[in-house]
Amino acid sequence: MSADQDWGGNPTPLKVMDLTLRDGTQSLFATRMRTEDMIAVAEMMDEVGFWAMEVWGGATFDSMSRFLGEDPWERPRTLRKYAKKTPFSMLLRGQNLVGYRNYADDVAKEFVDLSCEAGINVFRTFDALNDFRNFETVVERIKANGQHFQGTICYSLTERRMGGPVFNLKYYLAKAKELEAMGADSICIKDMAGLIAPYDAYELVAALKKQCKAPIHLHSHYTSGMASMSMLKAAEAGVDIIDCCLAPFALRTSHPAVEPIIVALEGTPRDTGLSLKAMLKMGEELEKIAPKYRDYWMPNQMSVIDTGVLVHQVPGGMISNLVSQLKEAKALHRLPEVYAEVAVARTEMGTPPLVTPTSQIVGVQAVLNVLFGKYKMVTNETKGILYGLYGKTPTEPDPEVRRKALKKYPRGSEPITCRPADVIEPELHLAKDRVKDIPGADKFDVMTAAIYDITGTQFVKIKRGVEPMPPAMKGKSLEDVAAEDKIIAECRKQAKEALAKK
Repeated sequence: MSADQDWGGNPTPLKVMDLTLRDGTQSLFATRMRTEDMIAVAEMMDEVGFWAMEVWGGATFDSMSRFLGEDPWERPRTLRKYAKKTPFSMLLRGQNLVGYRNYADDVAKEFVDLSCEAGINVFRTFDALNDFRNFETVVERIKANGQHFQGTICYSLTERRMGGPVFNLKYYLAKAKELEAMGADSICIKDMAGLIAPYDAYELVAALKKQCKAPIHLHSHYTSGMASMSMLKAAEAGVDIIDCCLAPFALRTSHPAVEPIIVALEGTPRDTGLSLKAMLKMGEELEKIAPKYRDYWMPNQMSVIDTGVLVHQVPGGMISNLVSQLKEAKALHRLPEVYAEVAVARTEMGTPPLVTPTSQIVGVQAVLNVLFGKYKMVTNETKGILYGLYGKTPTEPDPEVRRKALKKYPRGSEPITCRPADVIEPELHLAKDRVKDIPGADKFDVMTAAIYDITGTQFVKIKRGVEPMPPAMKGKSLEDVAAEDKIIAECRKQAKEALAKK
């Protein structure tokens, strides 16, 4: 498309949200990047003109408190000292917050209020089932705090391309209409598995731009290799904002690199206006600290992309979980069977989009079905989906599977149809009880213990000096990495000399 063409009726600069410090490190380095290593690049990011910087949410809260020994609430506060202008964004799982189940309304309200106090401006709010009743409580608090509610639709497919009886254009337009009615300040298409094909991206964005007044935002992982092409076609269709990472933390299961997109759109009406020189400088800064995290980077194949996802549609994080479970059961050779069973179990459970937490729930159940027989063992989470505890699934679950799974289920054998949180008792007081005897515990500590009753409470004890910090939480320094490199180099040298003597 030439520069003088329509560009979807949106001849304005394309805005970019940077995901390097949250989804980039989560996708490539198991969310192990420490706040101290983000400061220099965050300060530089603040000067370049990103629409927003995603710095929090998703798995960061869990990883920081469980593995890094860092207080999650301190990250946005610390980064704000160095990045004073650019809005901070977080990924919020609706009523799941940053956990793996729906929480009571009292916890959800307090979590959003504290997140705003910690410095979050843009709340990318999604629900794994696209059941927007799970948005109601958190959206009320986002709006009450005067922050940006980004209503998010999880992009999913049952076929190779958009269409079919479930996830078709009509489905996505209806969901967008719901979000606008809720007062969404922007609408995001969240393609967590990198499945959106370029021409589907064009069709979907073009239709959304015709229907919606709110800006349209596209998020797509690079897993399948299509994301950069899809971003370009979305730009042609008039998308307002796209997600990218700086090159060192881009590609593979992460996101498109921002640098090529800057050049691709240069001189067109969608020119981002971002400085390539500045991006390269920030990339150099990231390359300096990236070696600290190389042990978490899993280049388990020659290919930078996973073409298999175009067939099995299983997100990258879900694949690693499946592999881990099968390894533990000494049944890794049965992975192809599990891939096939994921598709079947997903349909039987109501065709949920595969994103946290539903991807883990469907994946674990598929493994159990393969290893032990169909629904011979049923997880509590599977029962929860079939009972309606996560919300309304896109299609009706298989009635026989539901009957079998909910037999003797403590909550009952008849599924609920109400908003899930309506059946969850207030629970913030329980977290207060867990930390009441910990000296110095404050309202942020209470919330950490509310989200993760065991690991969160343990972290509060570590933070407040009641328990020692485990050595594993302290992480590597660049000096550690340099020492390892020196040892490896010496071993290689000795091996080379020994071979020469032979």
